[in-house]
Amino acid sequence: MKSFEWTNPASVSEAVKMLTIASGDIDDAPRPIAGGQDLLTTMKDYTSRPVRVVNLKNIRGLDRITVNARGLTIGALVTLSELEEHAGVRKSFPGLVEAAHSIATPQIRNLGTVGGNLCQRPRCWYFRLEEVNCLKKGGSECYAAHGENKYNAIIGGGPSYIVHPSDLAPMLLALGASVTVVSAKGKRTIPLDKFFTLPSEGNIRRENVLKNEEIITEIVVPASAVAAHSTYLKFKERESLDFALASAAVAVQLGTNREVKDARIVLGGVAPIPWRVPAAEKFVIGKSLTPEVLAETAKIALADARPLEKNAYKVPLAQTLVRRALAKAGQS
Repeated sequence: MKSFEWTNPASVSEAVKMLTIASGDIDDAPRPIAGGQDLLTTMKDYTSRPVRVVNLKNIRGLDRITVNARGLTIGALVTLSELEEHAGVRKSFPGLVEAAHSIATPQIRNLGTVGGNLCQRPRCWYFRLEEVNCLKKGGSECYAAHGENKYNAIIGGGPSYIVHPSDLAPMLLALGASVTVVSAKGKRTIPLDKFFTLPSEGNIRRENVLKNEEIITEIVVPASAVAAHSTYLKFKERESLDFALASAAVAVQLGTNREVKDARIVLGGVAPIPWRVPAAEKFVIGKSLTPEVLAETAKIALADARPLEKNAYKVPLAQTLVRRALAKAGQS
């Protein structure tokens, strides 16, 4: 691990000032730390080499959860355990509780934060290996494209084929969430569907639009009719602790005859960003969730899949998760 300066700001304004220093390399830029579950691992393998680490844990007010008629507000420093155990969240946002509970182990959930989960770096082993200079680290090639790509993207990939590792992101996107970010220039609100960036559209070395000198302060989930009928299903290789091979976040609104009035379907573990599937949502609206409708919706959801050599298994896996998640949400 490269040596670094450690700072303890007492306010958001102090924190963003400490993050704002000139740096010629994106990997050397100062980084905020909260739970540290992802940042410390990237520092140990030299994927990131921040000259300064800015500890956010002493900033008051960023660890609050508020549930009211307007919806849900989650402070960026709220831990994953606090989110999954909050009575108001459990009552009104069941899918979000399931997503939080699916992450890692109780020990990690006790430390990991909501903001950190949204901003974690890719888990692709080429990216994480210190001796490999892949495209995401400023090199000239995505080695996963023609190499070991069992865990990589089947949708939206190229020129980099990472998948976004967050479990909260697909569910929050399905719930219409936005993030509030602060810099020395002020505050801005970013809808979550505008927060993450594809490798082909944004800066290939980044996964979101957050600037070096910005921090997330809160996540806002508006009250909606779909929140109560929401669920998150995840398939992972190891039952005890693992990232998603594929996941499905679903939120629906049902009519008096149990027909679908509104639907949000977001895939995780299959693309460089949480992948919403509007064509599948459009198809299912107005229909009852029969086995035939579920099967066709799942098929449409994966219509854009372009698997690599070793990850075609993700297509039927994700289709199964979509079917099961829709059926579960429709019964809740």
